[in-house]
Amino acid sequence: MKKIAFIGAGNMARAIIIGLINSGVAAKNIIVANPSPEKRVMLENEFGVLQTNDNIKAATFADIIVLSVKPHFICDVCRQLSSALDITNKLFVSVAAGTTVAQIQQALNKKVALVRVMPNTPAQLGLGMSGLFASIEVNSEQKAASDKLMSAVGKIIWLKSEDKINDIIAIAGSAPAYFFLFMEAMEKQAKTLGFNAQESRMLVQQTALGAAQMVEHNTAAISTLRENVTSKGGTTFAALEQFRKDDLDKVVSNAMNAAITRAEEMAKDH
Repeated sequence: MKKIAFIGAGNMARAIIIGLINSGVAAKNIIVANPSPEKRVMLENEFGVLQTNDNIKAATFADIIVLSVKPHFICDVCRQLSSALDITNKLFVSVAAGTTVAQIQQALNKKVALVRVMPNTPAQLGLGMSGLFASIEVNSEQKAASDKLMSAVGKIIWLKSEDKINDIIAIAGSAPAYFFLFMEAMEKQAKTLGFNAQESRMLVQQTALGAAQMVEHNTAAISTLRENVTSKGGTTFAALEQFRKDDLDKVVSNAMNAAITRAEEMAKDH
């Protein structure tokens, strides 16, 4: 079994570790490196994984190195690793937004095998949606290992070009917050209509959950599912007509394009 090192012990590292353990990966094959002890010790206590405050020790142990630090730290971490050990045959997996293959390879001072991943926060529940892009150095075995790594926390899609990572950010990476914002607006209106906080939340979250499940369990187009609950001249029709008058499609398009633009700006900031 491949040995995996997580550099960084944040929420995404935790989510992937939970997924790996649940999919049968032995805890002894996973190590977590983090400068402060709290998160890494918690992972050790919960799942039995190895832990250290030494990035070099963790990277030396592993075949696969998951870079799960904040984007502004990633190049410093890569320079540290490349100056201290032979990284020739290691697979690097980056979950950092806005840091390109070229930038990471430059910091590593080597054209290593590298997979960029754009996950999203539902990965914490095993319900993630991730986009993956492999550098040309990644072989079929390493691609399969990356596939297994991210499939442990949800569904994946492989991308043919790196620039599609920014599109994944807009469609999936940032998108849970879009749904949360919509749900928040509905919850506020429910309270305005006189429902208490508990009732308002339950009404909104159960309806959202049910709608998502209907999409998952139907082969019909989403537009068809919408039409099936929309009687012409009825209450749903009235609500959807108001969304159209307010140009919801344009609002969503503008928001997603703003996310893509910001992702492009972040890449240039490195």
